[in-house]
Amino acid sequence: MLSIAFAPCYAHPLPAGHRFPMLKYELLPEQLLREGTASAADFFEPTPPPLADVLLTHDATYYERLRSGQLTRQQERATGFPWSPALFEREVTILGGTIEGARRALRSRGVALNVAGGTHHAFRDRGEGFCLLNDQAVATHWLLTHEAAVRKVLIVDLDLHQGNGTAAIFRHEPRVFTFSMHGARNYPARKEQSDLDLALPDGTGDEEYLGLLADTLPRLLEEVQPDFVFYLAGVDVLATDKLGHLALSREGCRRRDELVLGLCQRHGLPVMVCMGGGYSERIADIVEAHANTFRVAAGLWG
Repeated sequence: MLSIAFAPCYAHPLPAGHRFPMLKYELLPEQLLREGTASAADFFEPTPPPLADVLLTHDATYYERLRSGQLTRQQERATGFPWSPALFEREVTILGGTIEGARRALRSRGVALNVAGGTHHAFRDRGEGFCLLNDQAVATHWLLTHEAAVRKVLIVDLDLHQGNGTAAIFRHEPRVFTFSMHGARNYPARKEQSDLDLALPDGTGDEEYLGLLADTLPRLLEEVQPDFVFYLAGVDVLATDKLGHLALSREGCRRRDELVLGLCQRHGLPVMVCMGGGYSERIADIVEAHANTFRVAAGLWG
């Protein structure tokens, strides 16, 4: 049985350029239910976490300005979203989904997935790149604070873009190892330093990508010895992605998920998966690639 967090979709009117990518959050659960990969019982609707848990990661002044709609025009532009109460509510609900999913994965020694999440460009004191609050960072701090069984966390960030906010948040935290494998020429222009960064040249395809990942991740699991894994499974690595420079096929993206989740399953590691980015021209390409992540998880733990 899967545990799937589904936050309410952002209903506030958005500029035309934002509406298309947001559709995946509605279509993906529908697809999973229609094909039988998940049942209604697998889904839970999260709630925002207590403020004290958010402030384990985020600066209190930034959080209050975000909550009350007092970001400067420059700060709002950096996030890429027009602020609204509904947007804030959705962001903190996503945090709750990743925290609760991590708790469930830990209890079952299995997997949980968030239909949204993967907001890895959010820093402690600011948002960037469509990310306002860093859900995997908040959930990591929650585990380290509330769960004695979790002493070391590995964050595997395979979104197209470097997890700069996550890297900065955990730069001086020895209990968290951050691994980001991303396009060298993609956003952000100024990269932060993860514990391990693998920057890929334009046009990297299935075999080069999967070979490098297969050489790297098993070694990391042995060296880091994590008690918990967060996996950011962005599908903006696809060749069809209009913002990206990598060249993975949909099948290659599925094999990537099999590699990561299969290793976690064989090592008995609980894993929390967030969907991250995806900006292909056809919404069907985005939804199908994300659905593959859930199918792989269901095949391994279902």
